[in-house]
Amino acid sequence: MVAHVNTVAFQGVEVVAIDCQVQMASGLPAFTVVGLPDKAVGESRERVRAALGALGLALPPKRITVNLAPADLLKEGSHFDLPIALGLLVAMDVLAPDEVAAYSALGELSLDGAVAPVAGVLPAAIDASAHARGLICPAAQGGEAAWAGELDILAAPNVLALVNHFKGTQVLSPPAAKPPLPTTDYADLRDIKGQETAKRALEIAAAGGHNLLMMGPPGAGKSMLAQRLPGLLPTLSPNEALEVSMIHSLSGTLPLEGLMRERPFRDPHHSASLAALIGGGHRVKPGEISLAHRGVLFLDELPEFDRRALEALRQPLESGRAVIARANQHVAFPARFQMVAAMNPCRCGQLDDPALACSRAPRCAADYQGRLSGPLIDRIDLHVDVPAVAASDLALPPPAETSADVAARVAAARDIQSARYAAHGLHTNAEADGELLEAVAAPDGPGQSLLGDAAEKLKLSARGYHRVLRIARTLADLDGADLDGAGDGNAPVRRIHIAEALSYRRAAPGR
Repeated sequence: MVAHVNTVAFQGVEVVAIDCQVQMASGLPAFTVVGLPDKAVGESRERVRAALGALGLALPPKRITVNLAPADLLKEGSHFDLPIALGLLVAMDVLAPDEVAAYSALGELSLDGAVAPVAGVLPAAIDASAHARGLICPAAQGGEAAWAGELDILAAPNVLALVNHFKGTQVLSPPAAKPPLPTTDYADLRDIKGQETAKRALEIAAAGGHNLLMMGPPGAGKSMLAQRLPGLLPTLSPNEALEVSMIHSLSGTLPLEGLMRERPFRDPHHSASLAALIGGGHRVKPGEISLAHRGVLFLDELPEFDRRALEALRQPLESGRAVIARANQHVAFPARFQMVAAMNPCRCGQLDDPALACSRAPRCAADYQGRLSGPLIDRIDLHVDVPAVAASDLALPPPAETSADVAARVAAARDIQSARYAAHGLHTNAEADGELLEAVAAPDGPGQSLLGDAAEKLKLSARGYHRVLRIARTLADLDGADLDGAGDGNAPVRRIHIAEALSYRRAAPGR
């Protein structure tokens, strides 16, 4: 007899059904796992043996073969422990085959039989619900699985409790979806004195989901501004929350307390490798750009990042996907993130102050800024200078406008965009392109004339031209320009919006 247990493997955010087959046959005692397992799966033999021993069950002296089908797909992770253990229990006539067949199972086993948390429970639960199956998962992640909808969930603290449930001597209560964590207490924009131009650019970036580059000397407040951006963004919609939580569940960073409802903010160090930033590695995992999906990726000291890693950002910035190609697999992760970057004008950072600048100025600035390629700079919508704050500004009382005031305007602009793009599957102006962008951001006569002249004089690329239109559309949304009687959210963009949008474009640094 061959016992069958349903489980899953992961390729990017896609869930692949795996049939865990267990056979006990006559022959020399052995315990073999086949089906292209990795090291963690191969070591499951000892974990499963010890976990069953904790129940008082010894494996019979037979030839045990575990096959994870399809056999040509690489199996990675410790979540195959529980399916293998259940398959052995079915093969040993401890559990009935038809009862176990109604569920999909995943979980890591401790040596004492406890079921430990694993990555990927939320996407596995969604897949089980789609195939009208229940889910067996670790008890600590039952609340996570409950967000998948109406399905039978057995959140088992250990294997003994699971066996007793199937035997009818114990009942595992269905877990409830845990409420999201309380709202994070973000730092307030009111803490920043001066830098009104940078604050305006930050508001525009938040309203339209635009990429932002801030350049200025050390201590000017670039990092402080970036850290206050999450407090300006609206919370995730239910669909976005599920989408973001699936990625974090796969990476093992989803909080056990419940679903993510706030936009992620990732700020990797500039020593981050290409695989850490984009994704990949020996066991392909989401990178920082995917963990920042629907949120913010803050890259401080931008020129100090590895050149290959920065150039690898170009394709995800356009497509919203991180595609990782390997000889034996092709994996794609969502990566619709908002990039906010900060940099000094030169290595010493004091280019604009002759008294403090190094002896190599201005040549050092050209070399330092030249580390960023023109195509990468062209993909950044907003470029803003952040000058040093004068002591007289620091002595002033705090500004009256708070993050809550700006967030209210951002939320109103985002609502307009959600209604505008509802039929197109988009969320913000930063995602609009092609004919759709030209339709919703068509300038009025004076605005079109200014944009045409500026495109010639500034030598704007086609990409730069369209990014000016996107920013202008966001500026119009912030000003309520599409509430002047049109009523459809697509009133013409005006000359003043084009002019301000052009002020945030610049040539590639160092050129």
